[in-house]
Formats: sequence, C-alpha cells, structure tokens
Amino acid sequence: MAIRGEFSSRIGFILAASGSAVGLGNIWGFPAQVASNGGAAFVLMYLILAFVLAYPVLMAEFLIGRSTKSNVVDALGTVAKGGVGRLVGMWGIATVSLILAFYGIVGGWMLAYAFEALASLFGLEDVAQWLVSSSLSRNILFCALFMLLTVGIVSGGVVKGIERWSVRLMPTLFAIMLLLFGYVMTQDGAMDGLKVYLLPDFSQVLNPNLLVSAMGQAFFSMSLGVGTMLIYGSYVSHNENLPKLGAAVSLIDIGVAVLAGLLIIPAMYVALHNGVQIFGENGKLLAEDTLIFAVLPSLFDTMGLVGIFVALAFFLLMSIASLTSSISMLEVPVSYVVEKRNVTRQKAVWIIAAIIFSLSVLIIINFNTLFGFVITLTTRYSQPLLGLMLCIFAGWVWRRNDILQELKKGDEHAEQSLFWRIWPWYVKFVCPLVIVFMFYRSL
Repeated sequence: MAIRGEFSSRIGFILAASGSAVGLGNIWGFPAQVASNGGAAFVLMYLILAFVLAYPVLMAEFLIGRSTKSNVVDALGTVAKGGVGRLVGMWGIATVSLILAFYGIVGGWMLAYAFEALASLFGLEDVAQWLVSSSLSRNILFCALFMLLTVGIVSGGVVKGIERWSVRLMPTLFAIMLLLFGYVMTQDGAMDGLKVYLLPDFSQVLNPNLLVSAMGQAFFSMSLGVGTMLIYGSYVSHNENLPKLGAAVSLIDIGVAVLAGLLIIPAMYVALHNGVQIFGENGKLLAEDTLIFAVLPSLFDTMGLVGIFVALAFFLLMSIASLTSSISMLEVPVSYVVEKRNVTRQKAVWIIAAIIFSLSVLIIINFNTLFGFVITLTTRYSQPLLGLMLCIFAGWVWRRNDILQELKKGDEHAEQSLFWRIWPWYVKFVCPLVIVFMFYRSL
C-alpha cells in the first residue's frame, strides 16, 4: 500500500486548493459571464451565491475527504455504505477526466498564444502566425505540451509536486494580474469599463437567467462536484480547522474572479477606445473565446511594442491558471489508481495522462461535433448533479455525529460554532433545493 501524502503547511494547502479552484472559469469564464449578464448586477449576485451555495458544498467535499483519507471512490463508498457511493465516485472520475480532456486543449491554446508573443518579439512572423492559427498540428502539439507540464507536477506527489508548484505559481498569478490591472487602468477608456463592472443595474439583479448563470459560475469556478476538493481535503492534517481553511480558499477564489473582471472588462473598453469591435450583432459584449482570442489580441496589437509584453504577461497568466487547475483534476484519477491498483505514482500518472490525451486528440479531430458537446455535458449537467449527490451524502446519509467528531479534531469547540449551527441543515435542505432549481432552469 502506497503511503498517502499530506500537505506540509497550511499555506501550501490553501494555495493548492485555491489554485484548483482558480482556473479558466475565473479568468475566462467570469468576465465573459459579467460581459453577457449586465455587468455589476451579475458580480453582486455571484458574490452572494458563491458564499450561499458554493462554500457549503466545498465544505462537504473537504469534510468527506479528510474524514476518510482516501480516493474519491473509497471516500464516497465509506460515507454512503454500499455501491451507490462508489458508483458516484466513478462517475466523478469519468467527469473530471472528460473536463481535463477539453481543458488540456484550451490550456494548449493559452501556451501557444504566450509563445506567439515571444515569436513576435524576436521577429519570427511566420512562426507567430502559425501559433495563432487553429490547425490540427498546433492544437495537438500544444495540448501535448500542456499535458506534459501537468504530468511533471503531479508525478512529484503531494508535497514535492502539487504543493511545491502551487506555492510558486499562485503568487506569480496574483503578481501578473495586479501588474496588468495597473497598466490597463492607465489607458483611455478604462474608466468606462470600470463603471460597467462596478455600478449595478438593480432591475437586473433578480433576472432568473442572471441568477442561474451566477449560480453556475460560483459552482464551476470552485471546481466542485468532481472530487478535486475532496482529494485535496484528504491530504489535510486532522489538526486543521476546516471551516476556516474552506473560507480562505473561497475568498481567494472569489478574489481572483473579481480581479479578473477588474482587469478584463476595462481592457475591453480600452479596446473599444482603440477602435476594436467589442459588441456583437445583438448589442451584447463579446464573450468567451471571441473575447480571449480576438478582442484582447486586437487590443494588444493597438499598443505597439508594449502590446507584445502585455500579451505575453496575459497569456502566461492564463496558462498558469489552467495549470493550477489541471494538476488537481489529474490527481483525482491518479489517487484512485495508486491506492486501488497498487501502481506506482509515476506509472499511474503517465497511463492516465495518456488516456486523457487520447480523448483530447479525439475531440480535436472532431472539434465541431465534440468540443461544445463535452463542455455542456460535463459542466452544465454532470457537475451540478454530482454536487447534488455530495449534498445528499453529507446532509442525509452521513451520520451527524461522525461529522461533528471530524470537525472537533481541528476545533474542540466546533459544537458551539456558527458553522455547526447552520451548515448541517443548510447542506441538507437549502443546497439540494437550489441545485435542483438551477438544473431545472438550465434545461
């Protein structure tokens, strides 16, 4: 039996878990959602829902993980005695593997665009052009490169791989974001974007579509439901106060999303000021891939030489955000194979990464058919349903006394805490109802 890893420090765990939560969902998804859902009204509802819905589910994952100290299949099998828990665990592994299959492609694009800025800097125009044109060879090559970086980190294990790199990558991510924000705010047009981002139109706040989008964003940006947080929770020492750790992770995750919006929405209005089109035919701000791969590069082009450095910093930022999430996703199936099949970590990492990369290649070859389909299947349908199952396990199946004993290991006065007064009934009644409503609306 392989010895299980454990995070060596509190900050290591917080940065690794928030790194898992901070991904393209925050830096690409969040500003795009803000852009297409009425600006500040969306920001306001997202902030509320992140604490009202995402934090309680995050805590369910952390608690189940630390209590069982095992991979996602065994953990859910322990909590929900019988086959149902194990089945949900396998479903989580399948979902996270599919998410990583499309995530690897997008992570590869981010790397390609970062390399494009370097190629432009050295005057290699043909190379630069190839790096930003969507070809089969470029997509497969950079997806492979992205997966190799992920493999390199995960094969180091919990302390020497995940923790060591999270502690380096997360502060770098913050530094680049703050520098870019500072630069963008000196440009003409930035203040118009800031107003759109910070001044809510209160008539939009209770718009059902906006609420569903904000709820979905809160859920996905914390990478809930697929076992990544459960696995990280299983590597936490029993002496730690879990509700406090969970709050720190949530705050960092929300902070990065809000900072990303502060950077990207003003940048779009700077682009508008520089003559770049930022509104679609329907009068809405352009979002998602158009925003990242068309609007922002056009903006960087209008900045001259400085634009190349800004582009390099921006796509480096996107690559780091992708990587801190992909390492946690790969860890979910790896921990299962290492613990259940008694395979060495190195071997498990390579085998699983090869399988997921094959799925990525399959998606790249049938891009128009599969890419959008896999994203919708995993993030819109599978993730909320897995979140619902976690709430049912934590709220209805797992014995309350067992949960309390787990909390008391890190805080002997857990029984008197505000968390214990609210969380058990909240995760039992409120979260499942809200998730079911959101799921029904999304259909």
